[in-house]
Amino acid sequence: MAVKIRLARRGRKKAATYDIVVADARAPRDGRFIEKIGTYNPQTNPATINYDADRAFYWMMTGAQPTDTVRAMLSYRGVLYRRHLQLGVDKGAITQEVADQRFSAWKDEKDAKIEGKRTGLDDAKATAKKAAFDAETKVKDNRAEAQRQKAAALLAANAPAPAAEEATEAPAEEATEAAAE
Repeated sequence: MAVKIRLARRGRKKAATYDIVVADARAPRDGRFIEKIGTYNPQTNPATINYDADRAFYWMMTGAQPTDTVRAMLSYRGVLYRRHLQLGVDKGAITQEVADQRFSAWKDEKDAKIEGKRTGLDDAKATAKKAAFDAETKVKDNRAEAQRQKAAALLAANAPAPAAEEATEAPAEEATEAAAE
């Protein structure tokens, strides 16, 4: 029986999530499977891959063939590298301690890289949010200033005209009163 590690689709339309399953190669995509070993959500950034690494490693060592997408996910998370190291141990090329040491070093480096990407995305999101807020504040301030200028111009057009006429008439009246005395 040919065994495959593949994805089984679930979720609603245009919002798919997938189960990572071990199934007979002849079984339908979303049909019967032997074991569910994890989930995959491509909707998040970076994509969320939750799986049982030990079970995936077990099935890879027993001869299960992953599909192209699952192979990329397992490679990304280190199962294929762990299998490669274990085959080296089985052949006697390296010891189990060396293999474990190499895998843990690789895993630490990969986790740091993934965390760096995640924090970079969070920082970019925060920066974009701050820039949008600053732009919105600038537009709001410009509108408020334009309204103040419009109100001042309207006030200046209505109020100073009578005040200017009174100012010009008052010295003339004083001049006539001074001439009369």
